[in-house]
Order: sequence, then structure tokens, then C-alpha cells
Amino acid sequence: MPKAKVYNMNGGEVGVIELSDAVFGAAPSPASVHAVVRAHLAARRQGTQSALTRAEVSGGGIKPYRQKGTGRARQGSTRAPQWTHGGVAFAPKPRDYILGVNKKTRRLAMRSALSQKAADNKVLVIDGLDLPEIKTKAFIQFLSALGVTGKSYVVTKDVRENVVKSARNIQGVRTAIAGVMNVYDVVGAGTLIIDKAAVGVIEEVLAR
Repeated sequence: MPKAKVYNMNGGEVGVIELSDAVFGAAPSPASVHAVVRAHLAARRQGTQSALTRAEVSGGGIKPYRQKGTGRARQGSTRAPQWTHGGVAFAPKPRDYILGVNKKTRRLAMRSALSQKAADNKVLVIDGLDLPEIKTKAFIQFLSALGVTGKSYVVTKDVRENVVKSARNIQGVRTAIAGVMNVYDVVGAGTLIIDKAAVGVIEEVLAR
């Protein structure tokens, strides 16, 4: 059964917690992780790009010159793609990039991502993760006490406004609550920092 060290807000080690083998000790599934991350990135695309086709640009209604006898290539409109101010061939139009991924695959991907972090000893559990006030400096000191550098993903049981607002201006640090974690951020984080109270919520949701 995988384990993780438990720290307090001062960075001191206060114990060890046993993690669910079904959630933090699952067999890796690169295919499911790839599918979920791909779907996440696709959903972030706006899909608002648009250009005019030859049917939509103004002008070009008359044939520019006669069909034969000029020595030039035949042309039917000055708004064809090869003309200046002509329309765009295969012009991009607004579209939806969302890819469907079923719930079973999403849960498998999350278990796989969490298990990889646990196997790499990149999961830190915090006993009572919260701050008395909104202060970015205090959160930086907290990360420093844990020895965390680079990207990190901070997960709490519920919305902790002081934590969210203190961390939002720190480059590479993202926050989330246990119920809305996403695989993309887990995979991209160097260190996963989880509130001890959130561990049970994560295991309850993903163990099913």
C-alpha cells in the first residue's frame, strides 16, 4: 500500500498516511491519460476562427475577360483564391473541438496520474492546509518550508479563499478542490500538495 509523508504548515513532518491502493497504487494507463489530456486541451480551444470563401467576399460577379484568345489562363471571377482580394480556399469556420471521453476512462486516467505521482514520491499531504489571511508571501514561505520548487498542484477539500488568492499570483502554482481536479494539471505538476482532509474525498470518488 502506498504511503505519503504528512507535514504541517511550517514544513515539519508530523507523520505518515497510508493511501488507497486502488487510487494511488493503480497500474499505469498511458492511453487513458493521453486521451483525457488531449480532450482537455481540445476543450480549451475557442474554435472561433473564420475566413471568407470565394462565395462570401464582395465583387467578382463578372467574368474578368473573355474565355479564349487572350493568351492568358481562363478565369471566371476575380474573387477566386488565386486572385488578390479573393476568397480563401477551404476557409476555416467556427467549430466545436470538444472530444468525448467516458467517465470510466477519466477515472482510470486520474488514478493512473495520481499513482505515478505517489510512485515518484511527489505527493505531499498537509495536515490542515489553510492560511489565516490572504498573503502571497506566506504561501511562498510555506512552499519553501516544504522544499517545493517549480510547478505544484495544491488540492483542498473545499474552497479555501485565503489559499486560492494567496497562490494565484505565484507562477507554476495551481489550486483546486478535490471534486474538480483534472488530469492535465496533475500530470503537469512537479509536486502534488494535498490537504489531509481532501485525501479521503479523492479516494471516495475514484475508488468506485
